[in-house]
Amino acid sequence: MSESSNSVSPSSDYASISSGDQSLQRSRRSGDGNRAIVREARHWHDVFWSAIFVIHMICLGFVLAVLGLNRFRISDRLNIDRYTQGFLENHKGLTEDYWPLYAVAGGIGVFISWVWSLLLGSYANEMMKVSVHILTTYLAVVSVLCFWCRQFFWGGAFAVGALLQFLYVISVIDRLPFTMLVLRKALKLVWGLPKVIMVAHAFTIVMLLWMSLWSFGAAGVVASSMGDEGRWWLLVVLSVSLFWTGAVLCNTVHVIVSGMVFHVLFHCGQEESSSLPPSSLIDSLRYAVTTSFGSICYGSLFTAAIRTLRWEIRGFRSKICGNECLLCCVDFLFHLVETLVRFFNKYAYVQIAVYGKGFNKSARDAWELFQSTGVEALVAYDCSGAVLLMGTIFGGLITGSCIGIWAWIKYSDRVIMVASTAMLMGMVLVGLGMVVVESAVTSIYICFAEDPLLIQRWDADFYTEMSEVLHRRLQHRSSRAREVSTTA
Repeated sequence: MSESSNSVSPSSDYASISSGDQSLQRSRRSGDGNRAIVREARHWHDVFWSAIFVIHMICLGFVLAVLGLNRFRISDRLNIDRYTQGFLENHKGLTEDYWPLYAVAGGIGVFISWVWSLLLGSYANEMMKVSVHILTTYLAVVSVLCFWCRQFFWGGAFAVGALLQFLYVISVIDRLPFTMLVLRKALKLVWGLPKVIMVAHAFTIVMLLWMSLWSFGAAGVVASSMGDEGRWWLLVVLSVSLFWTGAVLCNTVHVIVSGMVFHVLFHCGQEESSSLPPSSLIDSLRYAVTTSFGSICYGSLFTAAIRTLRWEIRGFRSKICGNECLLCCVDFLFHLVETLVRFFNKYAYVQIAVYGKGFNKSARDAWELFQSTGVEALVAYDCSGAVLLMGTIFGGLITGSCIGIWAWIKYSDRVIMVASTAMLMGMVLVGLGMVVVESAVTSIYICFAEDPLLIQRWDADFYTEMSEVLHRRLQHRSSRAREVSTTA
């Protein structure tokens, strides 16, 4: 293809994104259909949130060390119990009584994460079907066990979870074939980038090191002489902190993988990996932990919760077309969540990786790109994020179940407390393995929206399938809009 003086090929366009001068290359269409380069400097974004995250980590690290040391080998070593005398209810324990349980939970979580990643590469279809179908059964079994142990609140919670999971799977069962196709293609991309897998494993080890301190403090809380209510409140605060920390590390990996996937797709017409800049991975890593880190910390607070709520509302909404009153209420919630999604969505991390924008601008630009091209209909049809989340929850449940059984044998009055926090540890660790695949999925959709030819050059059959599904979804939306207008 010939080039004018102010345009370059897509491959050379993205090749310079990760150049060492911290500049970014934004690709735009010129009048002749080629891609023009607009050079912009990478700036620091959302610095306030990165500062909040770092301060939170320092303060929490100190608190965790104090909580753990207070019960380490000597009961009330730091004389903290004088502040909790009004809440004394239970026997006093020691940190080392419960810390080994959390250590095993971390080991199980890492083992499941790595084994799951290996099995996804070799038996993608089978593992994804397991994620979808076995979770409902496992939740129901855990619910029965909780009722058997007279833990009625948790039994009811897991029963509701099993019911919601079952209803969601039923509502999206027709979407699963396309979802499986997208996940297989994402796995194909990821397994072609072994260095990216190594980076994800490195971040898993970093998370495990932080969990060693976190579990030290959590074990001190479980062993404390406070009553159940006081211990639960402390554990909830620690769990929210762990969730945010895990989300930040997951989304940092997300940004790194997204940058590398863009490299692969932009260089796809050339000599495969030999044409990739040698410093591309290092540059993606550097941007993720410097100029873009504040945006990652900011987005990690809200994205996961809003995305999960959106999946549930979409699945429920598709099954209640006959009840106009209920549909009106659900539509109100749906449009409210859709407004939030405009400012908080996982596709923002691709824009952050490639263009170095702030989080809110990245989220808005990604969503406007999808809506202007119609690809939003395809994104809404895809359930890959939900399938990967099911695998993450399943891994956390296995971790929590194993530790819960051990805790029931040794400390029967602390079973739920230890098992629930161990489950969260397992989910975070398994999620770090899953996010690599999810990053590839989001990058595929952004590339398809920006320039479908990138996907066509990489995999022509996959491009054809995506185009056909997009055409069918747009036709479906048009027919529904006509039905609404005629009934109105």
